[in-house]
Amino acid sequence: MAGEGDGKRVGVLTGGGDCPGLNAVIRAVVRKGVQVFGYEFVGFRAGWRGPLEGDTVALDVQAVRGILPRGGTILGSSRTNPIKVEGGIERIKDNLAGLGVDALIAIGGEDTLGVARELYANGVNVIGVPKTIDNDLNATDYTFGFDTAVNIGMEAVDRLHTTAESHHRALICEVMGRHAGWIALHVGMAAGANVILIPERPFDIEKVCQYVESRFKTRYAPIIVVSEGAHPVDGQMQLQTGERDAFGHVRLGGIGQALADEIEKRTGKEARATVLGHIQRGGTPTAFDRVLATRFGLQAIDAVKDGDYGKMVALRGTDIVRVGLDEATKELKTVPLERYAEAEVFFG
Repeated sequence: MAGEGDGKRVGVLTGGGDCPGLNAVIRAVVRKGVQVFGYEFVGFRAGWRGPLEGDTVALDVQAVRGILPRGGTILGSSRTNPIKVEGGIERIKDNLAGLGVDALIAIGGEDTLGVARELYANGVNVIGVPKTIDNDLNATDYTFGFDTAVNIGMEAVDRLHTTAESHHRALICEVMGRHAGWIALHVGMAAGANVILIPERPFDIEKVCQYVESRFKTRYAPIIVVSEGAHPVDGQMQLQTGERDAFGHVRLGGIGQALADEIEKRTGKEARATVLGHIQRGGTPTAFDRVLATRFGLQAIDAVKDGDYGKMVALRGTDIVRVGLDEATKELKTVPLERYAEAEVFFG
């Protein structure tokens, strides 16, 4: 039975890269919004393209049944950037008004929430929910999707250990992480990698090869976990293409293979690269991510109820708090060098 509410109509969208746990947020928002507050919901398809083009989908309790364990997002996503579209912000405002949408919940990372901040500055009632497998939003201790990505990476490296030792070759596992090395750090530490390379700390290829040769001397084979955005000390970043997305990010890739080639050339040992890529984004979310995403969704709809707009829900310790969208998108949360130093103890 729907609760007694103030008749609000709330829009929901998921932007940027897909991520395990998105459906858990949508489910929590709709279930509490309908059943406790008596709200109506409008789902927008494909991230910011939805409100930009008025592309909607029915979003009620029936639509969110059974979606908790599903990866991805039932609303679809995209990297559409309405700020780069002429009159984009005004078009969204007009479409929201035409659909009778009183408030909008935007679920996404720094790019999605950057647009949300701009909309709020232009008079739209917006609440943000942090989502990124990279865990690089500074205002929250963790983002949902990160734990799932790390567990997928850990399982992959566990499997790489056995084949590396069977063939006595160096294996490189390239994981996501453009500017922040959180995934590589956690995967490498959890799976016992012999070297971890992250964007925050340019690496010395000579030192990497020393670690590789040191590991071979123990009769074990080396495993290297590398972020896609990691680069050598000379600043040469390995790029697969020079293309950029709608938010201006260069499409990265290729550092794993470049490392394998360099290690073979310098050490004479066989090396192979595995790129996990979008495998890290897919599949069912872990228990941690399901619970965190659900709590974010519940708190986001509470913020709508309170009319506390221009905020993002965030995890601080074990509490969910609200922070301003300005604070949420001000700077990226990168790996502190002291955290990297903890991992370096196990290198080689």
